[in-house]
Amino acid sequence: MNKSDLKLDWATHEAAKYACAHWHYSKCMPVGKLLKIGVWEKSKFIGVVLFGRGANRGLLSPYGLKQTQGCELTRIALTSHESYVSRIIALAISFVSRKCSNMRLIISFADSSQGHHGGIYQATNWIYTGMSNAAYEYIYNGKRWHGRAFRKSHGSHLKYIDKGLKIVKGAAKHRYLMPLDAAMRKKLETLAKPYPKRVRSSTVEQPAIQPADGGSSPTRALQ
Repeated sequence: MNKSDLKLDWATHEAAKYACAHWHYSKCMPVGKLLKIGVWEKSKFIGVVLFGRGANRGLLSPYGLKQTQGCELTRIALTSHESYVSRIIALAISFVSRKCSNMRLIISFADSSQGHHGGIYQATNWIYTGMSNAAYEYIYNGKRWHGRAFRKSHGSHLKYIDKGLKIVKGAAKHRYLMPLDAAMRKKLETLAKPYPKRVRSSTVEQPAIQPADGGSSPTRALQ
């Protein structure tokens, strides 16, 4: 496929919501303010890459940065495509760094409970710094929620304890850092640990990802 066939631009809220609901294992949008980057292949909408402040308000403080100087890559929601995921991520980061010149760091997590080890981040030279602490999560009406997302949607969890809500400890996640300038990379390289190895046979660098919903088409608003 010609490189010019892959395009990235701002996505609408409706497009991002559709992609997350149909093409991401969580089936939901992350909470909070987001930078929503749409991805088109041969003029067809194939998904989004989302950046936000993440669920942890102290996400950037260990690196001496303000909230406005970094973000978390919170979703990669794609349907079937030909381009490598690593290339899509690299282009999305370049897009964000051009539009937000004060950004110095992007952080992302690979969910070990889903069998993810972060191969797409390894392929684009992210810095691996080990596992995050496991956070408590809520299970309510058959859906698993991060605490912040549940409270934003429902309010305090306490009133749902008698309605079947369960509190469980989530899995630890692999933490990856992408510095956006040379000084930040030099600073963070002191934290680097060896990349974890893949724990299953399939490779995340395989270009084609099958749609989670059996291939249903985006609505007109996504075109």
